Amino acid sequence: MIEEIHIRDLGVITDARLPLQPGLSVLTGETGAGKTMVVTALGMLLGARSDASSVRSGAKSALAEAVVRLPNSHPALTLAQDAGGSVEELDGEQSELLLARTVNASGRSRAHIGGCSAPIGTLADIGHTLVAVHGQSDQLRLKSAAAQRHALDSYAGEALTRLLGEYRTTYDRYRAAAAELKEVRENSRARALEAQTLRGALEEIDSVDPQEGEDTALKAESLKLMNVEALRTAAATASAALAGSEYAEGDETNVLGLLDTARGALQHQAEADEELASLAHRLNEVLILSTDISSDLASYTASLDGESPERLAHVQNRLAQLKNLTRKYGADITEVLDWAQASRARLNTLIDDPTRQENLEAELVTLRQKLGEQSQALLEARRGAARILAEAVSEELTALAMPNASLIVEVSEAEKFSPYGKDTVTFMLAPHKNAAPRPLGKGASGGELSRVMLALEVVLAEVDPVPTFIFDEVDSGVGGKAAIEIGRRLAMLAQHVQVLVVTHLPQVAAFADQHILVLKNDDASLSKVQVLTDEQRVVELARMLAGHDQSEAAQEHARELLHAGGQL
Repeated sequence: MIEEIHIRDLGVITDARLPLQPGLSVLTGETGAGKTMVVTALGMLLGARSDASSVRSGAKSALAEAVVRLPNSHPALTLAQDAGGSVEELDGEQSELLLARTVNASGRSRAHIGGCSAPIGTLADIGHTLVAVHGQSDQLRLKSAAAQRHALDSYAGEALTRLLGEYRTTYDRYRAAAAELKEVRENSRARALEAQTLRGALEEIDSVDPQEGEDTALKAESLKLMNVEALRTAAATASAALAGSEYAEGDETNVLGLLDTARGALQHQAEADEELASLAHRLNEVLILSTDISSDLASYTASLDGESPERLAHVQNRLAQLKNLTRKYGADITEVLDWAQASRARLNTLIDDPTRQENLEAELVTLRQKLGEQSQALLEARRGAARILAEAVSEELTALAMPNASLIVEVSEAEKFSPYGKDTVTFMLAPHKNAAPRPLGKGASGGELSRVMLALEVVLAEVDPVPTFIFDEVDSGVGGKAAIEIGRRLAMLAQHVQVLVVTHLPQVAAFADQHILVLKNDDASLSKVQVLTDEQRVVELARMLAGHDQSEAAQEHARELLHAGGQL
């Protein structure tokens, strides 16, 4: 719901804040006071075209802002965050979003969503999920065929939702099979060429038979083989230093001999001192480790004797084969193997199967028959729901001073299948018994159309609501009992959603949970906005009734209206 609307330098309003509550809020005021500026401001937030003439004379720009509180799951919050805007989470269930639109005196405008600049189109996308405006000049909701079909489907309930889900599954498979058949028919030559290319590449890879990690292991072995003589010399030198050389003459000094001498010297006196015994033990560990290293060096040197130039040539040749593969099919052997696996799967789909086209054609025949049956079930379900919806709305129209008017919801069969079935949904209005039904918006006055929309919204409120509804002059051309019924139905709608109504009828205003008055200054140049108390409402309703707010009779009548509307 909208928590607050801020308007600055728009029309005759310099700066006004409208704190809004849940339920039904009405805006009243004398003609020209600026009531419709609220609707204009909301239109700006819905992405309406900017109009430099709406900027207050002498001001540089006009501003419209709205603070909106929404459930955390509402799509508007996702759209805002996708646009880069910030959302303030109030608790675990709700968040708050700030929307703004400025229009300067030259006509240029800017939009802000959650404190971040955004395209006007994005603001419009968000606004349409939040607010439905029904005004004298534009009815923004339920005008398109898609919106009417969605409203009817929502009204029809779970049974139709289930049918539509089953139809959509069949439709999606039908589209996929049709696309596959088209590819088989039209791209056979290109597919054959691609298959030939893949087959040659896979044969090349299979002939080399690369193994996972083989390139890395061979590179290490090649480096070792190219340096085998240097490695042998280094190992022999280290071995001679540790254990002496077999070619040495006499008592050649070596590490193992020296360590053994040192250990023996310490062990003879170890019993005399614990510290010396500890050192002897550590020295013995060093001797054991050195002996192990000497043995490992001897084994390493012996292993080098088995390496030959032939092995180096084999390794380098194998590396050249692997490099040829990585140059064509991947950065390393792992990528080459992954490419080969994917290409084998692709090749299987490219190889012509003599029965493939026949199977697809047969499947399409079956799917088309199934689509026909499922679309017919959808058509019948929609027609059944359409009759009930039309009757309910027509009944509401009778109470809204349109006793001879009726809504016709026409569901007609279409020529082609669509994602939603094989039918079209059209909402039409017959303003009197002998009138030919015409699509909504054609042949009805603004006031009549507003009442039709009110009747629709009342009936659809429980199944297809948006958070906030705005009605501008929905009561145009009516009075008396009909006006009371309009007020009653607005109050009924407000049990499910937030409703804001611009009205000149006291019978409607009496049903409001919140009454907002737009006042002109004495010179009629500027306006201000005021939320009325109960007593102030009596005075305002008296003015609306008699044109004189101090009339005791009018005030008494105003109190009666408020009692009838449940507000006193």
